[in-house]
Amino acid sequence: MTVSSMTGFARVDGAADGFGWTWELRSVNGKGLDVRLRLNGGFERLEAKVRDAVSKRFKRGNMGVTLNVTRSGDNNAYSVNRELLSELIQIAEEFDNTSSLSAGTIADLMNVRGVLEAYEPQEDEATRDANDAAVLASLNEAIDQMAAHRAEEGEKLDAMLRGHVDNIEATVTRAENCESARADAIKDRLKRQVEELMDAGKFDPERLHQEAAILATKADIREEIDRLKAHISAARDMLTKGGAIGRKLDFLCQEFNREANTLCSKANDIELTNCGMELKVIIDQLREQVQNVE
Repeated sequence: MTVSSMTGFARVDGAADGFGWTWELRSVNGKGLDVRLRLNGGFERLEAKVRDAVSKRFKRGNMGVTLNVTRSGDNNAYSVNRELLSELIQIAEEFDNTSSLSAGTIADLMNVRGVLEAYEPQEDEATRDANDAAVLASLNEAIDQMAAHRAEEGEKLDAMLRGHVDNIEATVTRAENCESARADAIKDRLKRQVEELMDAGKFDPERLHQEAAILATKADIREEIDRLKAHISAARDMLTKGGAIGRKLDFLCQEFNREANTLCSKANDIELTNCGMELKVIIDQLREQVQNVE
């Protein structure tokens, strides 16, 4: 499976006897799957089936699904309001007898609102089922098109995400190789500081040894480096497996950020501090792109 974006678009046209339709699907980022439907032309009855079809293919994203239906004029039937037409004829005849002006023809009277009305003939059950099946079949085409578009965007995302992970790894390696992060460097620095304190006054050697051990532990960044390396490996595994990994990657970014904050708090020279700050910037860039992943 590949990484899939939550951004996509699809449009599919279809036609059957007497009418045509267009499916339009638009998808943007979302925390979960939110499907909003706009169905017309008497196909509101398909809402449950449409939601089911979409939810089977997608896990996340705010998706708008629109069905526009157009019917040909030849498909309409007409009814005549004979009672209203008779009244209009009677009134026309009265004016015809009392005025030199023409009272009009039947065709003129047919144009009066309410006399002639168009309506759509009722479909039998077999016709309705056939039309529903045709419309839903083209919905599946639109869903396939949407999935392909999201996968195409996902390929671009995958490249960017892997690039950010590579940058994180390079920065972690730099932090690991910092002179001040080495165990012997920490030991020498603490030893020097302890000697300065001993020269400055009287201290309890045992208590001073305990405090030095605590400071040494706080200055050691090996645990943070190991956890960052584990997170890097986990991120690459997720990208390789693909699928709906957006939520997992977002959580992993939080873990990355937590370790970067700890690294910054333990930094004892400018080089390590710069590595920690750079790491936070790259993690923010990674998390920004993760928001687009399904």
